[in-house]
Amino acid sequence: MFTGIIESQGVIEKIEPQKGDWKVTVQTGKLDMSDVKVGDSIATNGICLTAIEITHNSYVADVSGETINVTTAADWQVGTQVNLEKALRLQDRLGGHLVSGHVDGVGTIHKISQDARSWRYEVEAPLDLCKYIASKGSICINGISLTVNEVEGTVFGVNIVPHTRQETTIKEFKVGSKVNLEVDLLARYLERMMSAPQAKDESSITPKFLAQNGFI
Repeated sequence: MFTGIIESQGVIEKIEPQKGDWKVTVQTGKLDMSDVKVGDSIATNGICLTAIEITHNSYVADVSGETINVTTAADWQVGTQVNLEKALRLQDRLGGHLVSGHVDGVGTIHKISQDARSWRYEVEAPLDLCKYIASKGSICINGISLTVNEVEGTVFGVNIVPHTRQETTIKEFKVGSKVNLEVDLLARYLERMMSAPQAKDESSITPKFLAQNGFI
């Protein structure tokens, strides 16, 4: 699990094709690698990767064909900058929101505009993810935990403060850029609870039940 609070910007140093998938080497920038061991997870542009080799300033990870097919990893090249976060520890502050590092889909930057010292980004999400995105809810973009400002159709907006823009790769985004999206875990579990088959003697959770108990 992760928080969506980016710890460092890294760089893809090497991509080695491996008969249908990849082995990648990532330079970790200012990320403290002293407490990272083989088998640990590192969110890389929001993608949970397992470190299989480690140095003081880099790690190597396998990237499956599935990950290449359904995330922006397909566009990685040597020199691509990526957002990095080490896995959450139980004693850590949860500064963002709970993030699994399992990308739900790829969105597209629709519009960028400046708002005082901040920047506003509008992102077009895949149609099947829109039901999970709510105004003032949480969204993870390339591993960054953000609050949704507004939603209109398939497009949602987020506000980026100067610190976030400076410390992440979001400053490199342009209109048309592809980004990894992970929706809020609670939205996914809520949908599953409402749609899962129920045993005959098991009470089901319905929209009426949720409304009566103040959830919606």
